Amino acid sequence: MSKIKHLIARATSLIDRLEHLLPADSLPPDWSAHAFRWRRQAARGWLQAVHAPHRIALEDLLCLDRQKEEVERNTRQFLAGNRANNVLLWGSRGTGKSSLVKAVFNAHRYAGLRLIEVDKDDLIQLPDILELLGNRPERFILYCDDLSFEASESGYKALKAALDGSITATPDNLLIYATSNRRHLLPEFHAENREARILDGELHQGESVEEKISLSDRFGLWVAFHPFSQAQYLTVVRHWLRRLHHDPIDWSAVAWEPIERDALQWALQRGSRSGRTAWQFALDWAGREEDPPHLNRN
Repeated sequence: MSKIKHLIARATSLIDRLEHLLPADSLPPDWSAHAFRWRRQAARGWLQAVHAPHRIALEDLLCLDRQKEEVERNTRQFLAGNRANNVLLWGSRGTGKSSLVKAVFNAHRYAGLRLIEVDKDDLIQLPDILELLGNRPERFILYCDDLSFEASESGYKALKAALDGSITATPDNLLIYATSNRRHLLPEFHAENREARILDGELHQGESVEEKISLSDRFGLWVAFHPFSQAQYLTVVRHWLRRLHHDPIDWSAVAWEPIERDALQWALQRGSRSGRTAWQFALDWAGREEDPPHLNRN
C-alpha cells in the first residue's frame, strides 16, 4: 500500500510541475478595463487588465506640437471608423515617444479607445491577440515600447506579417503603435553600404538594407523625435516644477537663474537634454526636504 501511495504522490507532483506548461482555458479578459498587458506563460497567453494606467496628459508634453498633431489626428480618424495608419514613433531616448502614446490613449479612453501593451518577446503570439480582439466593439491600440530586433527573431517576422503580409487581415478595430530608438528597428552596419549600387543614375540599396527597411516601411506613419534645445529643455523643467510643487508659490517672483543652472548641470551629468531628464530633475528638486533659498512663498 505504501508503494502505491508513493507512486500517487510522485504522479501528483509531476502533474503540478507540468500543469503550467499545458495550454489551458483562461478566464475571459476584464473588458471593463481600458488598458491591458499581454502576459504569457509558456504556450499560454492572456490579457491582464490594468486598472490604474499612467495618467499623463497631452498638455504635459511640451515642445512636441508637430508630433502630437500627427498622432492625435491619426488616432481621431481611427476612432471615427475612418482609415488610419499604424505608427512608428522613433528617435532619441527620453524625448516623449512612449509618453505621447499613453497621453493620446488617456485623451480618448472614454470615447472607446483601449490600449494593449505587448512586450517584444511576446509578439510571436500576435495571431492569438488579433483573433481575441477581432469581434470586440472597442478600438484598440496595440502598443510595443522600445522596439528593436535582430533579423532572426521570431517576433520580427510575426510583426511584419501582422502589419502587412499575412493571409489573415488585421482587424479593423486595431492599430499598432511602436516606439523605437532605431528608425528601421534593426541594427545597421557600415559594411552594408558597400552593397549599394547605382543603376541608371539611381541609388539602389543592397539586400541587407532593403530587408531592414521592409519592416519599418510597413508602418504608414513615421513620427520623428529629436533632442531638445537648451531653451526647450528649460521650458519643460519649468513646467514640471510648477506641476509637482503643491504648496502656494509666487512663481513670478522665483529666481529662475540658479534653478536653471542646476537643471543644466543635471542634464550635463546625464548626457541628455530631454523631457525625461527634465522630469527627473523636477522630481529631485521637488522632493528636497528644505526649501531652496530662491523660492518666495505666499
